[in-house]
Amino acid sequence: MRHGPVVVFAAVFVEQIGVPLPAAPWLLAAGALAASGKTNWFVALSAAVLGSVLADLIWFYLGRRGGQRVLSLLCRISLEPDSCVRKTQDLFTRYGMRGVVAAKFVPGLSTLLPPLAGHAGVSAPRFLFFDGLGSLLYAGCFVLLGVLFSHQLEQIIDALTGLGHSALGVVVGLAALYIGYKYFQRHRLLRELRMARITVDELRQKQEAGERLVILDLRSHAELEQNPSLIRGALHVTMDELPLRQQEIPRDREIILYCSCPNEVSSARMALLLHRSGIPRVRPLLGGIDAWRERNYPTELRTVGVASALSVDSRSQEPQQQAQILATREQKSLRTPDGKAG
Repeated sequence: MRHGPVVVFAAVFVEQIGVPLPAAPWLLAAGALAASGKTNWFVALSAAVLGSVLADLIWFYLGRRGGQRVLSLLCRISLEPDSCVRKTQDLFTRYGMRGVVAAKFVPGLSTLLPPLAGHAGVSAPRFLFFDGLGSLLYAGCFVLLGVLFSHQLEQIIDALTGLGHSALGVVVGLAALYIGYKYFQRHRLLRELRMARITVDELRQKQEAGERLVILDLRSHAELEQNPSLIRGALHVTMDELPLRQQEIPRDREIILYCSCPNEVSSARMALLLHRSGIPRVRPLLGGIDAWRERNYPTELRTVGVASALSVDSRSQEPQQQAQILATREQKSLRTPDGKAG
């Protein structure tokens, strides 16, 4: 009640900048206090929107300057393993700038989308408009809920007030429990997905030794459009397509999966799925495509129809024959329905 707008601004700014401390309780409290006339709802709402937009603008310009490095950093420190670059890019590709508005209500995505928008070349005024709209809707919804449930929230606030200085300890303790739970949840997931990963050096050695591998690039179409280079010899299949095409994957060759997230959570999950489906020799690539690029190992541009190579029977085809079949299929995929070349 004494420092309402400043507290609301700080809480929203800290959340949007990436610190895993939810701002929703403070917005609910601001709404409850506004309903009883103890604070000005307009000032509190303005402070929340300003804190959100300011934090997002910082990430927006960092994304414009740092690009994929900034996204990879956020992916490493995120408490939400599922809210990695791939998931955020899918949302941005499907909904465009409307995704910036919707992301405000999804934990983890609200911090990742601003640098992604900056990296994608979105103009600052356009980003500012949609981000401001999303910030207003996000803060306004929680303030409104605080107004509607002001009686119940007033009881909680009065209880905290009665604790005096101990109330700060309660708040800090709850925040520590929340962060601890999220870290525990994250490490438990990584522990469940831990398997025989392969390093980029080991993969390169296998390639140089002439081993017959199936390397699958699991990045989204949106990310591949921005950077169409794949690990040499890799095939592109999205994570949505892979479960539907797992019967086409050869069982007698080692399968290497990679994505763009440094924690390789997504590729590890897909590897676990394929392993449970009866494909024993499947391994996620440690560090993904970024680790491969850092070592300056060879890449190649994506070609049309490469995913059709999964249907080649590796037990009866030599590598040269497989290449001929793949080339024929790619040529057919480039023809129009009337048989003319497209």
